Amino acid sequence: MAEMEFRKALNLALDEELARDPNVFIIGEEVAEYDGAYKVTKGLLAKYGPQRVVDAPISESGFCGLGVGAAMAGMRPVVEFMTFSFSLVAMDQILNNAAKVRYMSGGQVRIPITMRGPSGVVHQLGATHSNATESIFAHVPGLKVVACSTPENAKGLLKSAIRDDDPVIFLESELLYALKGDVPDDPDYLLPLHKGRIAREGEEVTIVAYSKRVHQALAAADILAREGIKAEVVDLVSLRPLDQDII
Repeated sequence: MAEMEFRKALNLALDEELARDPNVFIIGEEVAEYDGAYKVTKGLLAKYGPQRVVDAPISESGFCGLGVGAAMAGMRPVVEFMTFSFSLVAMDQILNNAAKVRYMSGGQVRIPITMRGPSGVVHQLGATHSNATESIFAHVPGLKVVACSTPENAKGLLKSAIRDDDPVIFLESELLYALKGDVPDDPDYLLPLHKGRIAREGEEVTIVAYSKRVHQALAAADILAREGIKAEVVDLVSLRPLDQDII
């Protein structure tokens, strides 16, 4: 175990998966020369080179489509959207291609693509950068949708997403990138994509949340505890498929 920032846990997951599997590559805007808009890909270009950490032009539909095609050909692309608000430009590639090719091919073609980046409210970046897109993707058959909340599950879930044979929408909160926590150093530390977790035990009321809202729910549970109310906090983790059992 080592304490590290949320962004560093994501960086570690990417580093380990790039080292483990030569079919993994990263593509997106400013992921290489600039080390990532939020420094999640820091140092990876120097370590793995421009063929595996690829700066893309400002064309989400283009580089997301490239990722879908590469996944169909057997690669494991990690497509970074600088913000998931920009993924709206690539909706045809995500909804009509990535989500449907496996079904339309009768299971003959896999789409092992991970699409990751910050989603939701941010500070001082305006409405065009602040869409909470999970409500869209969670309603699309063929996609898996994950929202991480801690450095530990950020690492374990991202590694599982990259190894998964289906398209995964991997949602991060920009407001959590500086959050610190303990992260396992096991290069094979994986967490299931379809399971929620109990973030706090409780008996009298349950608060269900995901991503940054988990921490707000935990703060609310602390307030309730001072009033003698034991609140359970459920971290959904998976938004599609939804873990009905834990709810």
